[in-house]
Amino acid sequence: MGKKTEKLLSILKLQPVVPVLVVDQASTAVPLARALVEGGLKAIEITLRTEAALDAIKAVADEVEGAEVGAGTILNARHFDAAVRAGSRFIVSPGTTQELLDVARRSDVPLLPGAATPSEIMALREEGYAVMKFFPAEQAGGAAYLKSLVSPFGGISFCPTGGITAQSAGTYLSLPNVVCVGGSWVAPKNLVEAGDWTAITALAADATKLSGSA
Repeated sequence: MGKKTEKLLSILKLQPVVPVLVVDQASTAVPLARALVEGGLKAIEITLRTEAALDAIKAVADEVEGAEVGAGTILNARHFDAAVRAGSRFIVSPGTTQELLDVARRSDVPLLPGAATPSEIMALREEGYAVMKFFPAEQAGGAAYLKSLVSPFGGISFCPTGGITAQSAGTYLSLPNVVCVGGSWVAPKNLVEAGDWTAITALAADATKLSGSA
């Protein structure tokens, strides 16, 4: 598990914000990813919430230099295997099941498993996980909740995702147990539909400058 944790952290530490994308048209995936990478956001999560998602992941993995593409909203072993075949460099799940843990154990591709309660964190720690997704971040208690986990769960790091904005990201990033945040604001749907890649590059560049602030 140690090597996979290192591999995952090397990706998550590339930037303070990991774009969380819902891709409706696979044809937009490559220009969108290139815009994000140009702005400095190399690690990109494409969620398996649309029929286009796997094709989008494959296109980005094959065609976008510098991108570290991952798959999100992975709910079962079938999703996991399909995402890996498409070229995902990391896998993200909103929660955790034994089925997911079993398939992740057999794979070289690291899993960022979801956890939102002390019991879930403890269970994942027993499985060897030290980096977890905190989801849904804002709805589950936000930065104040994560701050309360620092003392009892030393050595555990989180990527909070869910409801985080450019305005609230700094509060999360100021916490010692937060390695990065996930956010969708860097690629708003209206800009993607308009093909305004320049504007998305600008949002990505702004996101790379975010840092912890109380």
